[in-house]
Amino acid sequence: MLSRIAESLFWIGRYVERADDTARILDAHLQLLLEDPWVEEDLACRSLLAVMGATAPAEDVVVTRQDVLDTLAWDRTSPGSIAGSLTAARENARRAREVLSSELWEGLNTTWNALRRTTRWTPPEFFAWVRERAALVGGVVDATTPRDASHQFLVLGRSIERADMTARLIATRAVAGSAAPGWTTMLRSCGAYEAYLRTYRGREADRLAAEFLLLDPSFPRSVVYSLMRAESCLETLERGARRRGEEDARTVLGRIRSGLEYRPMLKLLGNLPEEMADVQRACSEASDAIKLRYFPSGVSDDWIGDPW
Repeated sequence: MLSRIAESLFWIGRYVERADDTARILDAHLQLLLEDPWVEEDLACRSLLAVMGATAPAEDVVVTRQDVLDTLAWDRTSPGSIAGSLTAARENARRAREVLSSELWEGLNTTWNALRRTTRWTPPEFFAWVRERAALVGGVVDATTPRDASHQFLVLGRSIERADMTARLIATRAVAGSAAPGWTTMLRSCGAYEAYLRTYRGREADRLAAEFLLLDPSFPRSVVYSLMRAESCLETLERGARRRGEEDARTVLGRIRSGLEYRPMLKLLGNLPEEMADVQRACSEASDAIKLRYFPSGVSDDWIGDPW
């Protein structure tokens, strides 16, 4: 497979997942602001922008929910926003058109074309639409993509992004404190609430919710599951190849996953912001290692590369 095709597939997976997860995080954030009148909006919005890697306005400017939406939802020029991610995914799909199924191309292109009319929707309507389109694209990927290298690169990008974004979601709870959504709201935003109740037989506790989103080995949006899925894709792509030292992507992902799995839960919870920052750094390092290994062209492009 040509490196430019592999790179486009990798970033399609990442950008679609980024749009989906950003919509989920923003939905939980706005729901908190609407339901709890005692939450300090400026603090909550600044904390969210910081966790998402966006630059907050100056200290003397009050940050509102509209500022968050403008930065993380509607800005089509930023690959870190929902609209920008969907635009970037479509652009990468255009470059890899020859290896994509017609259904996948149509799904991404239709989503991009529909962005123009979404500015008239309410935020909850927009977030629901983004989740539905991401689910449609994910379903088409799984239903129409041969289980060859193209599928591995798509899922690899999706898995690394999902681990990173779930870590950001957990970090919002730790950083913002009382100005952050509760664990139940966060579970619902991930579609994890029912799975969590089945796993823990109806018990509700902050520690158990954090443990589920971090460590559950069977829930697709947990950090550990996503890291395991990314490792599995790399093992398939590099079957029989030796690891390339400490900077090998498999080594980076395996090290951070093992640290999460075998560290005492109370120690993890007591240091959540730093632990989640470590996960994000590991995902970034793994992404860089993958680019060096598979995409060595060095072509500069506004839509390719990690903006964080």
